[in-house]
Amino acid sequence: MVGLGTLARKIFGSANDRRVKAYRPQVAAINALEEETKALSDEALRGRTAEFRERLASGEKLEDLLVPAFATVREAARRTLGQRHYDVQLIGGMVLNEGGIAEMKTGEGKTLVATLSVYLNALPGKGVHVVTVNDYLARRDAELMSRIYGFLGLTTGVIVHGLSDEERRAAYACDVVYATNNELGFDYLRDNMKYERGQMVQRGHAYAIVDEVDSILVDEARTPLIISGPVEDRSDLYTTIDRFIPAVTPADFDLDEKQRSVSFTEEGTEKLENLLAAAGLLKGASLYDIENVSIVHHLNQALRAHKLFQRDKDYIVKDGEVVIIDEFTGRMMPGRRYSEGLHQALEAKERVKIQPENQTFASITFQNYFRMYGKLAGMTGTAATEADEFMDIYGLEVVEIPTNVAVARIDDDDEVYRTVQEKYNAIVETIREAKTRSQPVLVGTTSIEKSEMLATMLTRAGFRQADFNVLFDGDEGSTTELVFQVLNARYHEQEAYIISQAGVPGAVTIATNMAGRGTDIQLGGNADMRIERELGAMPAGPERAAAEAKIREDIARLKRKALEAGGLFVIGTERHESRRIDNQLRGRSGRQGDPGHSRFYLSLQDDLMRIFGSDRMDGMLQKLGLKEGESIVHPWINKALEKAQQKVEARNFDIRKNLLKYDDVMNDQRKVIFEQRIELMTEESVEDTVRDMRHDVVAEMVARFIPENAYAEQWDTAGLAAAVREQLNLDLPVEDWAKEEGIADEEMRERLTNAADEAYAERETRFSSELLRHIEKAVLLQTLDHLWREHLAALDALRSVIGFRGYAQRDPLQEYRTEAFTLFEALLNNLRQAVTTQLMRVELAERPAEPEPLDERMIQAHHIDPLTGEDEMALADAAVARGEAAGRFSATPVAADAAAFARAGRNDPCPCGSGKKFKHCHGALV
Repeated sequence: MVGLGTLARKIFGSANDRRVKAYRPQVAAINALEEETKALSDEALRGRTAEFRERLASGEKLEDLLVPAFATVREAARRTLGQRHYDVQLIGGMVLNEGGIAEMKTGEGKTLVATLSVYLNALPGKGVHVVTVNDYLARRDAELMSRIYGFLGLTTGVIVHGLSDEERRAAYACDVVYATNNELGFDYLRDNMKYERGQMVQRGHAYAIVDEVDSILVDEARTPLIISGPVEDRSDLYTTIDRFIPAVTPADFDLDEKQRSVSFTEEGTEKLENLLAAAGLLKGASLYDIENVSIVHHLNQALRAHKLFQRDKDYIVKDGEVVIIDEFTGRMMPGRRYSEGLHQALEAKERVKIQPENQTFASITFQNYFRMYGKLAGMTGTAATEADEFMDIYGLEVVEIPTNVAVARIDDDDEVYRTVQEKYNAIVETIREAKTRSQPVLVGTTSIEKSEMLATMLTRAGFRQADFNVLFDGDEGSTTELVFQVLNARYHEQEAYIISQAGVPGAVTIATNMAGRGTDIQLGGNADMRIERELGAMPAGPERAAAEAKIREDIARLKRKALEAGGLFVIGTERHESRRIDNQLRGRSGRQGDPGHSRFYLSLQDDLMRIFGSDRMDGMLQKLGLKEGESIVHPWINKALEKAQQKVEARNFDIRKNLLKYDDVMNDQRKVIFEQRIELMTEESVEDTVRDMRHDVVAEMVARFIPENAYAEQWDTAGLAAAVREQLNLDLPVEDWAKEEGIADEEMRERLTNAADEAYAERETRFSSELLRHIEKAVLLQTLDHLWREHLAALDALRSVIGFRGYAQRDPLQEYRTEAFTLFEALLNNLRQAVTTQLMRVELAERPAEPEPLDERMIQAHHIDPLTGEDEMALADAAVARGEAAGRFSATPVAADAAAFARAGRNDPCPCGSGKKFKHCHGALV
């Protein structure tokens, strides 16, 4: 029986159908301009950019220019790349321009689609950011699409890891910038660690298009970007804590695999209290006394390390280091470390050298970073399953764009076996059958471990692992040779080439994950990538042209053979916890109307099946008489699995949403601090700010030691005098003043304020106004940064324990907001006191002309969770630490008099004659 919803959609169409239909008139208008645009000369077509900008300057809106601008880009793409945007690609460009997500199937040309909206939104000159998942794709897309932008008079920049600040600043100044999500986020954080406005590299956040938007804004958004540096070594504590875990029995903890959580039971807590007390580590009577918060935290992390994290699945031990394995891609992530002591707990568990913990200098979630953009858009092949999250978190609507050619892929129901061994035996047999008919096969696994397991089974079955540098030649019958390729490349360039040739007849490719590869699997192979690889060094000329023609002819022959064999056969070795990942794997087959096939093989021992009630199903299958090697196939099983996946997706959404709720509290404070820093760096002088701080400190001091409406004999004059000495560096007769008849707190505050101002004025006379203005700004920014780091650490600690307030029937989030606000107030109060104290004590100190090298700590930029997609960030350059050491201003009048040093500007040559700028020599901050 047809449901009412299905019947209504047949009559009226779905909401998505109606949305797509609404774009058709504009598509028709663009098509109507095609012949006119084709008739333009190159110069006339290029001149349209200046014309559009003039129209914007005269008051027209971007929407008024959409039709002619899209027609211009389409013609420029045809002339530069030989590619013409399809009508459905024009619709995708319109969705991006409106700030939505264009869901387009694999092979529909998303990279080309982006050029339409990029060009239109680059016309105002504020910069457009195109976000990719790895450096290789950023470079590749920028190089290819810059031909279109350059032809139309726009500049293109690319941000990849390893660039200097000058190179980054130049790239961000371009009209169009291609960059990875991590580079953008870390550049934002690093910009807010700079001490001069001119050192910042980003120029704003006007418009961004996020490629593989589900990977970046969903998968990678579970944990924040963090810039951190090492703190004191506490390896003994981790080693000591780890010794207690082997004594823990299953009765001592509760393990929830669905929620990926583990916690001690009451029995376990009591046992650990006794063990810790015996070891002299327990303070007080209870483990949960406030003095033991740090011990409890490290115990919990050690328990997670032992009971939740598995070696060779979640991490591996290589060269004496614990290396994280990405859950999605199965790749090793060298340089990545778990936060909050978890990585140290794993190192203690594996008995390897424990690296020091890191202190957070700056952090931000992808949610809050990308929500800074005035307009945000995205594109991917799989977004519909997360549509609610995109709308809820980012205000992005998902629009499914129709394919240019109807999808011809056949998606079989899942085959379910009782055991993993039976499942893999069936997979090997299916691969063998596909090989006999020369059908290319792509096998998707969920981890490196499972890829290697399948590779071992194929080897035992007579297959041989080989690479595809030498492609198959169907005429010689080598397509039936039992060879396969395992995709575990370390470099994206090599990875992209292997993927591009996975459509060759008879090719068998085992890949850990297919999300965000950025390269299509074309039947017969990718001609352009083969030409680049085989003829890259050959100069242009008749010989190269002939060689290219031969390769293209070979590709065409191989494509015909692959089509005859049924197209690409996609085999899934198990269901992933997210439907999107399964859909991404399936979507690799059936590109641009090609035939294809997909099938998932499951067993009751798979993680998803095991966690979601396979025990009952196993008993039922045995009663039904299912024999070894036989499978059960039924649409009901697919529906049951989809419901299980929906539960996991909902849980992951809750995790991300919860993270965001807490980060929003910090984000409000982050914005205040970062905006204040920029304001301070931009101002010529912070003299007024420093004076107000000094006066506030005096007022707070008087209020603390002289109670309101109290008699003079009730004043704590000794305490006030000590505070004046400590914070104002002044030895004043406060106690004598208090004995004067009729003196009040107002007069006391006025005397102290005047004394502080006079002492500061005398310091200005000695240093010179220009030099003191520089010192004020440097001290203010450095102190603000130091206190902000301490504040971040305090918030992290608060976040880890605030959940216990729930036991007292209080909302942890509301409690966190209240406590965080109190901590922020304390930060501002401490800032006033610290800045005032430092400036009242600062002196010109003598030192050698050549300063001793700074103790440059390696500052790490990392995204510290296994669910981080294609994160390729390595240890950040030590240059991130420039200006990070807090301390006093130091200058030495050795080769010139003090007046010369006082007159020297920050960028002037140093008067000592070293040849360096003043700020890098005697004006350096150490």
